[in-house]
Amino acid sequence: MAYAIKVEYAEQRRMRDRNTRRYRLAHWPIWIWVFFLAPGPLTFELFARGGSRRNLVWLLLVTAATGVAGYFGQLPGVEPRPYILRFTEDKPNPLYRKICYTFAWNAAITFMLLNLAGLAIAAATGKWVMKQLYLEAYFPLCATVLLLGLLGLLPRVKRSTKGEGTERRYFYGTVWAAVISQTILLLLWKTLPRSQAANQFKLAAFVLSLCVVGTAAALGMLPRTRPIVPGQLMVAD
Repeated sequence: MAYAIKVEYAEQRRMRDRNTRRYRLAHWPIWIWVFFLAPGPLTFELFARGGSRRNLVWLLLVTAATGVAGYFGQLPGVEPRPYILRFTEDKPNPLYRKICYTFAWNAAITFMLLNLAGLAIAAATGKWVMKQLYLEAYFPLCATVLLLGLLGLLPRVKRSTKGEGTERRYFYGTVWAAVISQTILLLLWKTLPRSQAANQFKLAAFVLSLCVVGTAAALGMLPRTRPIVPGQLMVAD
């Protein structure tokens, strides 16, 4: 069967019945970062003014909590063995996966929307209101994402893992777009002067990056953004 975008065939994927120690350790920092970002205003202070004692204390708490969860195999990718083996199998989605991926969606979506809004306001008015946005809008947006996760309306957070072969591409596509675009934005923030023209350039670069990376992900050109089409076995992280 011909496909319009790049795909992966399940039967061609190498079967893995256990995760190596290196593999498990490599996934742990991902979840440290996801939960470290959860208190948005505190994260904003980190990038705006540098680290503080509160950032350090929160990082230590998150590291300890995720370390315990990972030790008992309660973090995606940090399990002793992969939870999902057959991507079409109607298998219950464990609570730890729902929680982790819901907070990962929050980290990808909420920060991206707030930064986009702040850029748009700065480009239009010349005023930066990022601190106000994070103080007033972060938690309502975060609560909305968490509610969607609680209701099982987000990819990889649903009751069943049956759609994992396509749901994972939406997740990783969003992560690629958010991480790459916000890294570019951070570099521009640190290097360009504060002016109306610079603000407009930052906005244009941010939107362009989101569009380009999003398109590449939709076409399956980025790692883990290709749909896994019917076959026999697969392993998902």
